[in-house]
Amino acid sequence: MKDHTLPTTLSAWLARLETAHPVGIELGLERVAEVARRMGLFALPLSEQVITVAGTNGKGSTVAMLEALARAHGLTTASYTSPHLLRYNERLRLDGQEADDATLIAGFAAVEAARQGGEPISLSYFEMGTLGALWAIAQQRPELAILEVGLGGRLDAVNIIDPDVAVITTVAQDHAAFLGTDLEGIGREKAGILRAHRPAVLGSTTLPESVRQVAGKLGAEVHALGEAFHREGDGEGWRFRGPALALSALPDPGLPLNNAAAALQALHLAGVVLEADACRRALSGVQLAGRMQWLGPWCLDVGHNPHAAHYVAQRLTALPCTGRTVGLLGMLADKDADGVIAALTPVVDTWVPVSLGGERARTAKDLAERLAFAGVEVWHCAASPADAAGWLAARLAPEDRVLVCGSFFTVAEVLEWYLATRPGPDQTAGQATILEGLR
Repeated sequence: MKDHTLPTTLSAWLARLETAHPVGIELGLERVAEVARRMGLFALPLSEQVITVAGTNGKGSTVAMLEALARAHGLTTASYTSPHLLRYNERLRLDGQEADDATLIAGFAAVEAARQGGEPISLSYFEMGTLGALWAIAQQRPELAILEVGLGGRLDAVNIIDPDVAVITTVAQDHAAFLGTDLEGIGREKAGILRAHRPAVLGSTTLPESVRQVAGKLGAEVHALGEAFHREGDGEGWRFRGPALALSALPDPGLPLNNAAAALQALHLAGVVLEADACRRALSGVQLAGRMQWLGPWCLDVGHNPHAAHYVAQRLTALPCTGRTVGLLGMLADKDADGVIAALTPVVDTWVPVSLGGERARTAKDLAERLAFAGVEVWHCAASPADAAGWLAARLAPEDRVLVCGSFFTVAEVLEWYLATRPGPDQTAGQATILEGLR
């Protein structure tokens, strides 16, 4: 394919990628590894150190804290995550800043040239994006690259890169169509990111035994929460304790503390000499859009499985509300809606289910029926998350709060609605906080 046929804008590239492969998700490393080889991605290390993060929940928050902690210690960084909320640029961050369009376009062009540089190889949207991001990171050669697995671990495109330290946050049921429902099997897939004789940070005390079995067969160095390192206390003033390091009076980052402890342990194993003041500064300032993100009385969380919903319920329980808590819920059809509803019912007083679009959509009617079966109140059904947000905004009492949850799509649409209803990006402190959290 000649260069003049390639798209020249990021939006055009993304439109092209959405239709370039016959299926949206195709697990397996052969195709993507061959294109990576043609691109020269295996010729030199991607960065001085690579940390790869896998897990059912908590990957994004762990990556955000790893980045914040590393930058607070003066390291140059790159991080790759998925999916995004509002802009594709969110997926790749270089030295704490979202990649610009030109960087992403150059990455896509490099992938396309390699993909067509021999026998043509078809790549999915995610595989193209991953290879493009890895190419961009390789051009920077940062001191630390932090890579988040998109789905599973063993067969995910990110796993073509050998990590120096691997982190597994949690293992729970999600993406059943691809990973099944057996936790031991899911654990083996997540543990596919582990490497022989390299550190493996296990960030949960309830991981299935299969994770340790994979680590044992590889001879990976297991560093498990509650064994090799410890998180002591909850909220403000919690403590981290490892075999050669102890940090006290740590701030609550507003993200899961087990993930914060795993991030600290992973950086320590990557050779970073952790300083207490730098860690406190990083954890007090870390931000992650869509994870227990408060915009006035609106709480946005992308949690879409029961495990994540239980965490949200615990956080809301610790934040009493004098009014009602309204659940604005939109979910995809392949997610465990009943499990999410059961987890959130103790902290939600009334519900507004919404319909989502697309092939995997679940309707507000379906959710309303499930809510009714659970014996909880349905206040209103809405055609979309934005419609629900507008309807609620006109009816909330000053003491009420809204939990927006169930899907990245739900949170993204309400976030767009919220930004559109604000007077301007610099006219209110709240708006500035939102935009800073997305950068």
